[in-house]
Amino acid sequence: MESFYRNMRTKHNVLMDGSQPVTGKWNYDDDNRKKIPKNHVPSAPLVFKNDVSEVYDELILSGIKTIGNCQPKAFIWPVNRKQSLELLAYFIEDCLPLFGTFQDAMAPNQWSLYHARISFSMNTKMISPKEVVNAAIAAWEENPERIAYNQLEGFVRQIIGWREYMRGIYWNQMPAYQTKNFFDHQNKLPEWFWTGETKMNCLKDTINQSLDYGYAHHIQRLMITGNFALLAGIHPDEVDAWYLGIYIDAIEWVEITNTRGMSQFADGGIVATKPYVSSATYIDKMSHYCGTCYYSKAIKTGEKACPFNSLYWNFYDQHEALLAKNPRIGMMYAVWRKMAPADKTALLEQAQYYLNHINEL
Repeated sequence: MESFYRNMRTKHNVLMDGSQPVTGKWNYDDDNRKKIPKNHVPSAPLVFKNDVSEVYDELILSGIKTIGNCQPKAFIWPVNRKQSLELLAYFIEDCLPLFGTFQDAMAPNQWSLYHARISFSMNTKMISPKEVVNAAIAAWEENPERIAYNQLEGFVRQIIGWREYMRGIYWNQMPAYQTKNFFDHQNKLPEWFWTGETKMNCLKDTINQSLDYGYAHHIQRLMITGNFALLAGIHPDEVDAWYLGIYIDAIEWVEITNTRGMSQFADGGIVATKPYVSSATYIDKMSHYCGTCYYSKAIKTGEKACPFNSLYWNFYDQHEALLAKNPRIGMMYAVWRKMAPADKTALLEQAQYYLNHINEL
């Protein structure tokens, strides 16, 4: 993706000085991985109060099965170009100055943080990616002291890098892409994916937020719900259907490539160079979920051990034949092989217990 991103920057002359990036550096991702400080209060999200009750009533009368919650007389998402441009302007003014820094951060009951939330508008073509990128760059050029370059570059990369890369993957790989299941995962989604009724704080918050707003940002989708589904061996069809059904911006071309590719590694590496899985350590590093959770982030086995911890090592053990030679995760297998046999057995038994009681987590 990095090569694609650089090619797109060059081809469309975005943040370029001749053949080189304007600052001499292409990617500022290392500056964009900060956790929200404990007492930090993010900007309140701009939401709309659209009356969609006519459409809502028609869906109910038609008996169409739905998930999540909707306030039909106060629908919060933009429904036209004017509102889409309002949301873009709000993002640039109030959120872009801190977007890059906190784009991977997660916090309970903070569903929007500094994210633009304009993917729905772009995916439904109410606004174009080009005008979004141009508007953000214009704001930075007018006030570089207020909008640091790493904030801008992280946003531009999300659009002309990742979003357009996914579009290319979809048109290049479909329809065979939708059948890929690299790990041969066969399990069903836990029942609480439809209700949010789980004792795991990170999943409870992310799922309930998704049910209420039809939205979760990219790290919540990748490293919370997606991470758990991959560790739990959920069939990619189940994961695809859930993401496509729950998120307002999940049109198939962008949903299936992110879910089956980036999130579940079901394509075996077409999109990503490694599976994106983690134990509780990463979740705690990027969020404030763990401190008040029923489960303990520090415990790997036994009562109240965080399920992510044992499921993480179980995943690597189960798929060693497929993953051991991957240079990006070789270190994890070195750690696994050095563990005492008794510790490895305890981790695998803990993971199996959780998998057998997945609807009770």
